[in-house]
Amino acid sequence: MLWDIFCRVIDNHGDLGVCWRLSADLAQRGYQVRLWVDDASALEWMAPGALQGIWPRVQVLAWERGSDVDAVRNLPCAEVWIEAFGCELPEPFIAHFANALAAGHDKHQNSPTRHPRWINLEYLSAEPYVERSHALPSPVMHGPAKGWTKYFYYPGFTQGTGGLLREPDVSDAPLPAAVRTSFLQQHGIEDGHTFLVSLFCYEPALLGQLITHLAAAGQATHLLVTQGRAHNAVRAVLGEETRRGALQVTYLPLLSQPDFDVLLRSCDLNFVRGEDSVIRALWAGKPFVWHIYQQDDGAHAPKLQAFMQQMQWSPAVQRLHLAWNGLLDDAQAAGALQVFQGGEFAQWQFQVTAARARQLEMSDLLTRLLQFVQKNR
Repeated sequence: MLWDIFCRVIDNHGDLGVCWRLSADLAQRGYQVRLWVDDASALEWMAPGALQGIWPRVQVLAWERGSDVDAVRNLPCAEVWIEAFGCELPEPFIAHFANALAAGHDKHQNSPTRHPRWINLEYLSAEPYVERSHALPSPVMHGPAKGWTKYFYYPGFTQGTGGLLREPDVSDAPLPAAVRTSFLQQHGIEDGHTFLVSLFCYEPALLGQLITHLAAAGQATHLLVTQGRAHNAVRAVLGEETRRGALQVTYLPLLSQPDFDVLLRSCDLNFVRGEDSVIRALWAGKPFVWHIYQQDDGAHAPKLQAFMQQMQWSPAVQRLHLAWNGLLDDAQAAGALQVFQGGEFAQWQFQVTAARARQLEMSDLLTRLLQFVQKNR
């Protein structure tokens, strides 16, 4: 089965990250994928070799090619179209296949004679509207594909949603010690008794207080800072310092998705941002803090609340999340970092382990998507 996945990049770590993981997961399960993207540059480090075509069964194509009638004419029609996160497919692309299928002129052997299953893959949320909206049809009312039907597909945390992206090899098994040691050594990090913390974020309101807190703590902490905005945010606080009190800082290079997953599983605490990374943090099974993508209309606040309820976070962990996302004033945020200590942290670890176990009991997003496509063929 051939899949077309379309992605327009807004946050290149998130949108493209999700689309690439979905593409790679499909390919791993034996399906052919064409990934159409308007800015594929992040794949250079996110999935080395993807742009050079070395990933079996995945072809990365420039978005503009979808508007090239001559180029599209030479492609077989896919059996599934995925438009990710509300992007709209190029009109010439739709027109060619709609007209060809209607006239029975598709010249490619093995191409479907029926129009593709057309999926609008939405953003992840734990809010109640997801169950209400998941799998709803959206008839196409105009244009060359008039009469066809799109379907909304919502990732989520319950059986009534589209599930979470999870490759078949994700489990609750611990990371092999040799893998952890090798990864840390590769980045010049001693694998000792230091408390390891990863940082992938925007510019959180509480960052300066976090650094001060860790520097003054009794436990030695090694902060592993990812490239980009997290790097710049920490530099704005520490300047050229890489050690302050009990805190040591290492700035990491850009990491591939597999290496990022190893980073999360190697650390004791993870700060993550965006949709793709928060799910990887859940699979890593370590306490994590989500820096949610901030929206001008404030929609991120109820989205974060719903997520925290889904995770069954304690009041202390919830307060840290609200403070990290700038949703508390200074007085309310005071003491939020105390959750890193003793019994509170152990309880947090228990909550994460339980949340991961609940999700592992359910089928993953691609498994459900395949069932959905088969049902609606």
